[in-house]
Amino acid sequence: MPYQNDAGYAGNLGFGQNPALLVVDMIKAYTLPDSPLYAPGYAALAGVIAGLVGAAREKGLLVVHTTLGYDEQYLTGGHFLRKIPALQLLRTRPEYAEPVAGLYPRDGEPVLVKQYASAFHGTSLLSLLNFKRIDSLLITGVSTSGCIRATATDAIQHGLIPMVVRDAVGDRNAQIHEANLFDLQAKYADLYSVKEVLGRLGIE
Repeated sequence: MPYQNDAGYAGNLGFGQNPALLVVDMIKAYTLPDSPLYAPGYAALAGVIAGLVGAAREKGLLVVHTTLGYDEQYLTGGHFLRKIPALQLLRTRPEYAEPVAGLYPRDGEPVLVKQYASAFHGTSLLSLLNFKRIDSLLITGVSTSGCIRATATDAIQHGLIPMVVRDAVGDRNAQIHEANLFDLQAKYADLYSVKEVLGRLGIE
């Protein structure tokens, strides 16, 4: 599916001057077959993201990770947990909220615990990015139609340039994945491939 259209949408925001890399919810719950949240293909996606994380570290970019977590009464999840009750697994089986192998945060890399889709909602992400004078966000992780989309739309609404790395995000359904990438490019974010990002960072 082409990501451009001719209806007056899909303007180019440009690659930011001081980007950060965000790894959204790459946790074991999505990559272990015995988990009710398991999604085929996410384990392979982790390898792609790990390569990008390595490049970002090499260039000294801020790398931020998110995970999901809930209180004992599940009050922090509200209606979101009612809609997706399988997320309660992250409280009863906390090991499922751990990062996928190969994507463990390094010392000094922020790990933000969120309860809803957007990485901005209820977290310190915006204040962190402002403090570090970040102007743009390379967004990776899962899922394209959920947390990636919500994070990208919040980013642009907070004055940041969202840059979704299209082959470093994934969804449970290929058609939904492609449709959301198309819509993100049209309205809310710029799309880049991993290769294009590496080129922009001066890594061939």
